[in-house]
Parts: sequence; structure tokens; C-alpha cells
Amino acid sequence: MTGTGGFCTLATMESNHGVVLAGILEAAENAPPVDAVEAVTRELGTTLNARTVSFLIADLSGRALVRLARVPLNGSAGDRRSGEESATVLPFDGGPAEQALRTQTVQVLAVPGGWTVLAPVTDRGEVIGLLDLDLPEEPAPEAVREITRTAHALAFVVIANRRHTDLFEWGQRTTPYTLSAEIQRRLLPGSFTCEASAFTLSAWLEPAASIGGDTFDYSLARDVLHFSVTDAMGHGVASALTATLGVGSLRNSRRGGAGLVEQAGTANAALIEHAVVPGSYVTAVLGRLDLNTGVCTLLNAGHVPPLLIRDGVARDLPLPGNFPLGMFPGSTFETGELALRPGDRLVVITDGMRERRAAGLDLTARLRKLTGLHPREAVRSLADAVLEVAGPVLADDATLLMLDWYNGHHEERRTDAGADQERASAPLPG
Repeated sequence: MTGTGGFCTLATMESNHGVVLAGILEAAENAPPVDAVEAVTRELGTTLNARTVSFLIADLSGRALVRLARVPLNGSAGDRRSGEESATVLPFDGGPAEQALRTQTVQVLAVPGGWTVLAPVTDRGEVIGLLDLDLPEEPAPEAVREITRTAHALAFVVIANRRHTDLFEWGQRTTPYTLSAEIQRRLLPGSFTCEASAFTLSAWLEPAASIGGDTFDYSLARDVLHFSVTDAMGHGVASALTATLGVGSLRNSRRGGAGLVEQAGTANAALIEHAVVPGSYVTAVLGRLDLNTGVCTLLNAGHVPPLLIRDGVARDLPLPGNFPLGMFPGSTFETGELALRPGDRLVVITDGMRERRAAGLDLTARLRKLTGLHPREAVRSLADAVLEVAGPVLADDATLLMLDWYNGHHEERRTDAGADQERASAPLPG
């Protein structure tokens, strides 16, 4: 990025920044939801004299990008088609696109006849996709900064418009969903990653072919982080419905201001009274992290013990034992506390991470190797490791939630375009 670039000078970009952003927002709002992203990229392409600009959305597998396009019925087909819509899957291969997302830095590449710029589209550490530009000349540093800002703005355009259309969700699905998978998907939070000044949280669910009822959830209050990992008994639609009842009860009582013990007691009663399959139950780990002190309160309801990685050592956390939610009427619940230290990593998993075939994975050893990765990459790397030893089709859902604690709740984040680069993963070797 040493050239000045003939199409966009520093002064021009600086003076036009407000105009460019206003034009982008206006273009997004004036376009139909299915065309909002294209309207934004078209606006940016015009400003930068780009030959092509495209947005690649992150696939739900976490292992690919997807190029969405509207093509004529007699045009070239992508990997999948729905009417005039095509979705072309671009698996991660360790190349510049994956490096851009992994490191959360813009990649500027010389290519035959021009330059390619790849900019992460990210919000609070959640990878939404990638902005891909083909430029005739090397962009000036300020032009790269403008692309970075626009990519960040594009994240909000996608977040806002995907509420109104199935197009983005359709494009992200590499494989068709069963009914139980559809129900399970709706139980998960809208973002799998959340960066804040005091912590970073990422979670991942690797579904079994028949869906095993796993879920994870989190919610950030002013000074408290709530989180949970649950596993409903059984498989298929019945398990998904049990999970729906359990998660719905936990969210309802949490939003009403209930503490962990009350949340567990209410969910226990709800499952006993309303479960579609009598005797259904849900194992769970419920957490409440005080962001001012780092004290984490945990409730384990018949679940796999959480793990703590501290100073490179991984160990199970001893917590008071409780029955699963919905197993016995009138069950009482007890919590335990953990004072987190800066640099600690808390990991909550489901039993699918340790089921018979997955038992071949040395989980604690793998967790130690992943300490240098951002939780966003670490959870997916761990899911890949489980698939290697127990896949390609899992007998049970494998779910994990990873929480890194830094302290400094009231400090401002040090971000660039939706991500804290100091916390980002290092580039892939080679």
C-alpha cells in the first residue's frame, strides 16, 4: 500500500467521507431488503471507480464464504439456485480471504491487471462476511481506510435487512435443514460472538444428523453477562421442542430479573408441566458474570462440568451437583462461584464433545493448544477436531461456549471496523 493511486486522493476521500457514508445509508434504505447490500456495494464501487464490488456472506458452517448473486434463468448457475438467485460456496483454503477474516485486517493484493482489496465485514467480533473489490490501481491508504469503514457499515446493513428476508439465511445454508434443525436454529442468539472491553465470548454448535437438542444463549446487561449452554434429552423434533420449552422458560425468567436459582426452578417446573414427551429433561450450565468484579456465578443442572484454562492449564470446575431441569418436581438448585483473573478462559461444552467416538480427542490438550486463538476461531477449531475423530456425521450435537476474561469493564474498546485487532488470531502459517 505504498502507491498514491490515481483514482482517489487523501484529500478527496477525507472531504467526501461524510457524503460517502450518507450515500451508502440512503442507498441501503431506499433499496428493497434483498437488494440493500448490492445497493451499498454499487455506491462504493462508483466512489472508488472499482471494476467490481461484491459481498461474500459467511456460511453457517463457519468454513466457507458464499457469493450471492441474481442471475438470469439461462445464466451460469452457482452451487445452488432458487429462482434467479444463486449461491456459490467458496470454502476456506488458508488464502487471503480466510486470512482477512482470521486476522481482521484488510488485504491489499496485486493481481494481473489491477488490485484486489478484501475487507472483513464484522460487528463486535462477529464475522458477517467479506467485501471484495477489484480496482484498476493500487488504493491510497485513505482509500483503504474508507473501504474499511464502509465494510463496517455494511455489517449493520446486513444485520438490519436480514430481519426482513430469507435471502441471506438461504445463502448461508450449505445443506438443507430438517424441521428439528430449523427449530434449533431459531433458539440460538443472533450473533455467535460478542466482544466487549472486559471479555470476548464465542459459541458454536456442530449439529448431529438427527439434532440432539443442544443450544447456547447469552445476553449482555449493563454490568452483567448472562450465558447458558443446554442439552435436551433425545433427538429430532421432540428434542427440539423440549429445548424450546427449556430455553423459552430460562429467557423469560431471566428477562424478568430472576437469578440463576429462580431461573432453574422455573424451567424445572415448566418442563414437568408442559413437556410434549412426559419425563423429558434438559441438562444445563447457567452463568452470571459480574463485569465489575469478574466473579462468575455458575449453576450446573446435571451437565458436563465447565472447564477453566488458567496459565495454560485446563481443569474441570467443581460445582455443586443438581438434577437436570424437568427431572423431578420440587427440585432445589445450588450455585457455585469462580473469581476470574485476567487471561482466564472459561469453556462450557455439551456431552457431544465427549461422546464415545469423540472420546478419542484429548480435549484438555487441544484446549491448551488453542489459547492463542481468538475464541471465534478457537471454537470452530475445536469443532473441527471433534469432526475429525467422530465425524463426518456426529451421533450427538457438539456444542461449546468460550469466554475470555480481560477485566476493565468500563474501559473503551480499541477497535477498528468492528473488531479489536489486539485480540484477533495470528495469521495462518505459510
